[in-house]
Amino acid sequence: MTRTIPFPRTAQAARARRNKTLLLPMPRTEVDRLALQVHIALDAMRREKGNADAAQTLCQAMILTGLLAEAGYGQATFEQMRDAEKVIADAFDRGRDSDTWSLDEDGFAQFAIIVTTYDQQLRRAPLAAVAEASDRLERFRAGGSFGETVRKRA
Repeated sequence: MTRTIPFPRTAQAARARRNKTLLLPMPRTEVDRLALQVHIALDAMRREKGNADAAQTLCQAMILTGLLAEAGYGQATFEQMRDAEKVIADAFDRGRDSDTWSLDEDGFAQFAIIVTTYDQQLRRAPLAAVAEASDRLERFRAGGSFGETVRKRA
């Protein structure tokens, strides 16, 4: 009769498995799901069929791209992010004023580069880096700053 391999069931073993998982890239299915949402939002905005959710999705992808690039995953310049921020702010203003949620050709081209970079970052960056960037974005959305650090429990 075969016996199962005994895996340690201690808290230390669980922490070790979790830490190893954080060093690996995100699972492919999750990366594909996130990337598809951003690509759909970009296409909708290009075809003037966007909405506030599509613009927000692009804005969040832009911020995450910048944060992940800052952490050493992918290329994004300060100027590129500043220009993209103006493009998406204009799209929000136009959408609120006229209910036309769109990007012009230049804006689309800028965000196509950002979305491509975001795809690559999600496929290559370790889960820990993506989680940290997401946490920083959430803290910013809650009224904090990008630079705030959170105390980790000992």
